[in-house]
Amino acid sequence: MPMIDVYAAAGTFADTHKLAVDLATAVMTIEQVPDIPMFRQNTAAFVHELPAGCLSNVDGDSGYVRIQVLTNASALDRGKQLAVVERLTAIAADAAGDPALADRTWVLLTEAPDGGWGLAGHANTNEELVAAARAQIASLAASEKTSG
Repeated sequence: MPMIDVYAAAGTFADTHKLAVDLATAVMTIEQVPDIPMFRQNTAAFVHELPAGCLSNVDGDSGYVRIQVLTNASALDRGKQLAVVERLTAIAADAAGDPALADRTWVLLTEAPDGGWGLAGHANTNEELVAAARAQIASLAASEKTSG
């Protein structure tokens, strides 16, 4: 259930809502979690538009994007790490209408420690998150049986 934060100068992206949806969808897809409400409703992207002059490299250039992806511990193996960075970079460049932005997009992958993923007021361990997902899958399956 990743949390994604995007930082860019205001005006970099024409449609920040679409960008947020596209980034969240990409990470959920790459992570390969079940397509259930628990994951759909708790995988989100936040687009932070910075005022002009609030971002710069050493040379004074400010045409950069920083995307930070926070996952629970061990959610992304090496193949998924590579896929997330590649896909999110491409999504950002496409959303900006600037293919060259791919060279100026930084993607940072971070992990919450086991027990450090707060959801519904509880600091969950990975084991607890898996148990909650399994319980929701079972509940959805039972609902389908009674309604079908």
